[in-house]
Amino acid sequence: MNSADVIIIGGGIVGSSIAYHLTEAGCRDVVVIERETHQGKGSTGKSMGGVRAQFATPINIRMSLYSIPFFAAFDDVMGHPAGYRPQGYLFVATTPAHMEYLRENNRHQVAAGLKVSLLTPADVADLAPELRHDDIIGGSFCPTDGFVDPHSVMTGFMLKAAERGVRLMRDTTVTGITRDARGVTGVETSRGFISGRTVVNAAGAWAGNVARLAGLDLPVEPLRRMLVPTEPFEGVAHTSPMVVDMSTGFHYRPEGRGLLLAWNDPEETPGFKLNFDRAFIEKVLTRGVDRLPCLEEAEVNPKRAWAGLYEMTPDHHPVLGPVAELPGLFFANGFSGHGVMHSPATGRIVSDLIMHGTCDMVDTELLGFHRFAAGRLLHETAVL
Repeated sequence: MNSADVIIIGGGIVGSSIAYHLTEAGCRDVVVIERETHQGKGSTGKSMGGVRAQFATPINIRMSLYSIPFFAAFDDVMGHPAGYRPQGYLFVATTPAHMEYLRENNRHQVAAGLKVSLLTPADVADLAPELRHDDIIGGSFCPTDGFVDPHSVMTGFMLKAAERGVRLMRDTTVTGITRDARGVTGVETSRGFISGRTVVNAAGAWAGNVARLAGLDLPVEPLRRMLVPTEPFEGVAHTSPMVVDMSTGFHYRPEGRGLLLAWNDPEETPGFKLNFDRAFIEKVLTRGVDRLPCLEEAEVNPKRAWAGLYEMTPDHHPVLGPVAELPGLFFANGFSGHGVMHSPATGRIVSDLIMHGTCDMVDTELLGFHRFAAGRLLHETAVL
């Protein structure tokens, strides 16, 4: 295992999808390097698992329009469950500004071909009768949005890729990226050197560290996000959509026989913080009970709550594609909380760029590494 046509650094859901899509395109000499003994111990296994196409920018909408049908067909294609549940995302508006924001997003979404509805207060009450409704003025709902099991999706991608010859090196740390006058020549690892002219950085929240091995400054920062599951609880139907309260950012979805609660704490600072802060429980429940009064009856066990890392870029869009400064190096990083839901599209885009130098799904120039230095940022505002 001392050489490969493509070397992928990171065996999470993004790296696994890239490996699978490369095999679909006919490239079988691929090695995936995973630092952990078990895959998915980084952001993949700690994700909320939401998938949605209700975004503000056409490029994110198009990535979702590829990914969501992919999840719907995943079980049949992969012979492994994705756990896709199309229960929808319901965005709940409480101010005219929220509603105008949803209308503007809706124009982009409908133009891209998404079936999404703007809702009246009565519509919101029908979809989520358990909410406090006195200040709700409308909302937005897409029935094909929903959730998947991120770990199972990652496993399905990698099992199918492995069937086709992709090699997975677990418990292996990349310590260097080597080059010559032509570009990348391979990677140094804790298990020796692997030569190859194509290297993909799919290292999740650790992407900046990997980029530095190649002498590049990639603006990807880890940001802790915490999730709190309730104990079994009958206050909300298990068929409920993901509900997003736009007034606070509190959101929840069914999980097992209870709910999974989330909130983006604006006081959170970047860093590799993987510990769960128990003070977060009061913060999320305070905002949760305000919108979902029946939460007062729910029980929460702090030992079951967890923290994961988003990999944030300055404009909340990923960095996808080749790096002009080092031919043969590709970035697939900075998904800002959308890595799981966009993993199918990412795999296809990166595979196309490696194999053909172009991709017809999105304008990949917009997602290039060079945009930061050039000041051409894209701004996704629909970030949870």
